Amino acid sequence: MEIREAGPGDLSGIVGLHSRARVAYYGAGGLPVGEILTPVPAREQREGWAAAITSAHKQVRCAIVDGVLAGVLAMGPPPSWGLDPRTTAQLYQIHVDPEMWGRGVGSALYALFIRHLQDEGLALGVLEVWKRNTRARAFYTRHGWRPDGTSRPGPAQTPYLGMRLTRL
Repeated sequence: MEIREAGPGDLSGIVGLHSRARVAYYGAGGLPVGEILTPVPAREQREGWAAAITSAHKQVRCAIVDGVLAGVLAMGPPPSWGLDPRTTAQLYQIHVDPEMWGRGVGSALYALFIRHLQDEGLALGVLEVWKRNTRARAFYTRHGWRPDGTSRPGPAQTPYLGMRLTRL
């Protein structure tokens, strides 16, 4: 597996992978595909990834397995939730192509986020996860993340939950 910085030429591949991952995790949470793959979220997804790839403050990394995009990581400073970017980083997204689940791609991308915390001397990691995404919630819980009591509205009247990881 190779992990490298994403570039503008990766945009279509990242958007396609993100769409496949969304269908898998939202579908497992009970959302019909027709509610997941709609034009507005697709456009917002493409715009969001394009902005992240070219951002001076965010980092986007691609995991490549046998020459094929297998996963993507986006991380950077926390949003304006009153968190200090000098001590905190946000894990915005990790997506792995469902065909590659269970092969260590997500773990390799996650390890890169942890290395970022260590290298930058950051004491806190934050993220949001959809409440019905039990696979992701279990993954983060196994790695020491804990709910922080925050939430925001999500699809199907199911919130996104905030989680924190405090480095000791």
